[in-house]
Amino acid sequence: MTNPDATGMPVTRPADARFSPGPTRKFEGWSTDLLKDAALGRSHRSAEGKAKLKSAIDRSAALLGMPEGWRLGIVAGSDTGAVECAMWNLLGERPVDVLVWEAFGKDWAVDAVDELKLDARVMKAEFGHLPDLSAVDFDRDVVLTWNGTTSGVRMPGGDMIPDDRAGLVIADATSAAFAMDLPWDKLDVVTWSWQKVLGGEAAHGMMALSPRAVARIESYTPDRAIPKIYRIRKGGGLNEGIFRGETLNTPSLMAVEDCLLALDWAERIGGLPAMIARSRANFDAMAGWIERTPWADFMARDPATRSTTSLCVTISDPAFDALDEAGQRGFVKRMLGMLADEGVAYDIGGYRSAPPSFRVWGGGTVEASDIEALTPWLDWAFAATKAEYAAKAA
Repeated sequence: MTNPDATGMPVTRPADARFSPGPTRKFEGWSTDLLKDAALGRSHRSAEGKAKLKSAIDRSAALLGMPEGWRLGIVAGSDTGAVECAMWNLLGERPVDVLVWEAFGKDWAVDAVDELKLDARVMKAEFGHLPDLSAVDFDRDVVLTWNGTTSGVRMPGGDMIPDDRAGLVIADATSAAFAMDLPWDKLDVVTWSWQKVLGGEAAHGMMALSPRAVARIESYTPDRAIPKIYRIRKGGGLNEGIFRGETLNTPSLMAVEDCLLALDWAERIGGLPAMIARSRANFDAMAGWIERTPWADFMARDPATRSTTSLCVTISDPAFDALDEAGQRGFVKRMLGMLADEGVAYDIGGYRSAPPSFRVWGGGTVEASDIEALTPWLDWAFAATKAEYAAKAA
């Protein structure tokens, strides 16, 4: 290692440099050897296959503290598939408010307006902020992203959602589930994927339906075509088999086994409270650094809305601010390249439609010590890149 006194490079490196926001880092101790009990070569409709799928459902519901009467099922297409399955099946009975403050919320607005052609009101805020939540009409259906993975902005809680609401609340919780307390009594559909907080494999989504959502399924049939993999109705009501592990498409039993291993780990370390605490420790490590770092700030401006999983960071420095957007993106790209070349941080670039920024995953599979070790490298990469840009301008 180059002498840090001569170069200014930090001495300590993260033990694991994988800070991707999805697919995320595996839990400590994970190995392919642990997958030996996967039901490979078996049908997902065999007794063994269905048992494993049902185990993933039942144990996820228990770990999250899902209330009695809710249904939880596995669907195709990761969290995107789960959100769209809910929208295609449930929406249209009444007008809808779609809340947009990051990239995926915008996708749900496009679905509502352009694809489903609903009577929809889109309530939008720029990256780093929330829309005016007091203006949301909960007599309408509401679609929102509980935790904005691409902006690092999350809902501050569910107090603004009335208990006697007439509409349904559909919450994309892909980067919140297993890392944050979700107010189940204020929500009607909650979706997530295995590839976020659990550190599982991609392509599979989970969709949880409240009794109110089930009642909507049983009382309202949308006048639209629904793709086969999203058809959760059967015989005029809910297809209950989906919520017992009878998936509508062929799931990867390797990915299912990987999910079960992640649930094993989460249960072993202390369940949901421990997962929340680990994520909070990661956030605190980043927040402590930002507090003492003049050039960095959270994208989320309001501390009450800062995500504890998707740690989105912007650069606040006169030299950086003087650049146009292309220059700022080039500056960030240079920083990211330096960090990757040193093997201290991979995949921490901000989302492509977000402002020039970087984001570090803070879910429970990440160690706070690794984020603490990363932050001096962020300082180093910023200082080195700033010096390079100043030299070019001279």
